[in-house]
Amino acid sequence: MTSNDSLQRLAQIIESRKPARGGDPQTSYVARLLHQGPDAFLKKIGEEATETVMAAKDLDRGGDPAKLVGEVADLWFHSLIALAHYGLSPADVIAELERREGTSGIEEKALRKVQARAATEK
Repeated sequence: MTSNDSLQRLAQIIESRKPARGGDPQTSYVARLLHQGPDAFLKKIGEEATETVMAAKDLDRGGDPAKLVGEVADLWFHSLIALAHYGLSPADVIAELERREGTSGIEEKALRKVQARAATEK
């Protein structure tokens, strides 16, 4: 079993909790967030990102590595909810990471800046 399999299974569960597929906001946290709309799950992503940063900084002062792992798991989970809402999946993210594989991060960032500039000039 690969981590991609785990992400895909989780994505399928999230997909099944969409209110349009019968997910009940009264009994499902995922259905509740999706029912409340993007502001709800995007706020959670922001909160989890902040908690991830704080847990990482705590590691520099002897914090518990498990705390960072837990916060990253929460961040990924809420990010998967956003992907599902927008009709995307973990496979889309993995494909993008694979596309970037072997590319210098500095080169990738510079290319994105050029592409953004070209898009605004159109």
